[in-house]
Amino acid sequence: MSAVISGSIPAVDLAAVKNKQHVAWSAGDYAVVGTTLQIVGESLCEALDLRAGERVLDVAAGNGNATLAAARRWCDVVSTDYVPTLLERGRARASANGLPVKFEQADAENLPYADHSFNVVMSTFGVMFTPDQDKAAAEMARVCKSGGRIGLANWTPDSFVGELFQTMRKYLPSPAGVKSPALWGTEARLRELFGERLDSITIEHRNFVFRYHSAAHFLEVFRTFYGPMNKSFGALDAEKQASLAADLIALAERFNRATDGTLVAPSDYVEVVIKCK
Repeated sequence: MSAVISGSIPAVDLAAVKNKQHVAWSAGDYAVVGTTLQIVGESLCEALDLRAGERVLDVAAGNGNATLAAARRWCDVVSTDYVPTLLERGRARASANGLPVKFEQADAENLPYADHSFNVVMSTFGVMFTPDQDKAAAEMARVCKSGGRIGLANWTPDSFVGELFQTMRKYLPSPAGVKSPALWGTEARLRELFGERLDSITIEHRNFVFRYHSAAHFLEVFRTFYGPMNKSFGALDAEKQASLAADLIALAERFNRATDGTLVAPSDYVEVVIKCK
């Protein structure tokens, strides 16, 4: 029997949610999509004003965009994710670039590192998807040194990606009580999450531009390789799959600023630098 809050609302089984997410992110091949986002990691590392020799932790690193960007700046980088195949992709990229990076499997909500271990703790479109947002934020702050920095790149609620997830939730709603990942893209939520742990916070709105042959090509790539979308389509019958596909193509076209048949769709995100107390 589920536990209850205030006598009526079932408590969220965050462990079950996390297990489902792990299956979703392990599906497809996120690295195919992830590698296109490299510029975001480069921009975040510049915003963090990284210095050679600083110890950097990349949380929920995926296939290592911010990891590689930090390593290129001569930092001592530890790259973590809870999906082993993504770590392998990051390891292969680092090796190809001749970059010395340590890759370790780790849960963003339970980081296996001592307090105040890193000068910089960062995540690009990664930690925002953790089920227990408060715990993940607390872990990032815990392992960051006093005077160190936390760097984040998070999609905003009204962005192309934010609306993409809203569209998918119309067909497969999130479990009751699970907070939207896009809340990490709002200043109010960031201040709630890091609260007394932050000395200062700087938030800049930026755009990442999705560039594909067409809206249909975008959908084909994401449906095949982006785990959460891959699993969503797999959970629907043929009629609902067709409906979801039509809605996603319409969404992409609404954000599209190209007029030559290709897709050029900007998506707003926040680039966040938090100085830790």
